[in-house]
Amino acid sequence: MIELIQFPWSPFCLVQRHILRFAGVRFKTTNLQCIGDRARIWKLTKARYYGVPILRDGTRVVFETDETSQVIGKYLDRKFKLNLFPREREGEQIILWQYLEGEIESLTFKLNDIYYREFVAQAGQLSFLRHKERKFGRGCIEAWRAQRASLLAGLVAKLTPFERMVMHRPFLLRDRPSFVDFDLLGLLDNFLYSGHYAWPARLPQLHQWYCRITAARLTQFVT
Repeated sequence: MIELIQFPWSPFCLVQRHILRFAGVRFKTTNLQCIGDRARIWKLTKARYYGVPILRDGTRVVFETDETSQVIGKYLDRKFKLNLFPREREGEQIILWQYLEGEIESLTFKLNDIYYREFVAQAGQLSFLRHKERKFGRGCIEAWRAQRASLLAGLVAKLTPFERMVMHRPFLLRDRPSFVDFDLLGLLDNFLYSGHYAWPARLPQLHQWYCRITAARLTQFVT
């Protein structure tokens, strides 16, 4: 059985969970206890990688090679014949996932992380805070909390083009899901993870898309 090693709130782990559910395969998740709990990953990857997600499929261990490599998504796509990376849309997808994982993720994780004490176990909160402050500066989470309204407005503005993309088709690029649909879904689920946000009223078409992609299963698109 496939094993997904993850932090359950991580947007990039959420992406892979949704792809596995779309594929309709059995899999298990293994949650790391805190940001500093990476010894298992280091061992599995033979000291080549320390981030999440990590996918273990039998004796094979799959992980990303850079921040936007999509190695895991492409592995699942090939293994289960999901058709998430159509060659004719390759360039568009690369542009989109780089934008999503840059401009959109930079807002979604901040809006979620300001509530980290509610979803990170107490034993892991110190390492979580230390990790964030080493990367983004001391007091970053308090700063994001103070900026909550502007971060939320910025997110809605950056999502508006995606609202327009799904006005006349069911998914972002075509009539069936592509990888970028799951990429955006993972980021939005990270944004909603804390339970402190309602869906933005200015994005009704994107909300319909969100419901479609969340419920989508491969069997719906197999002819």
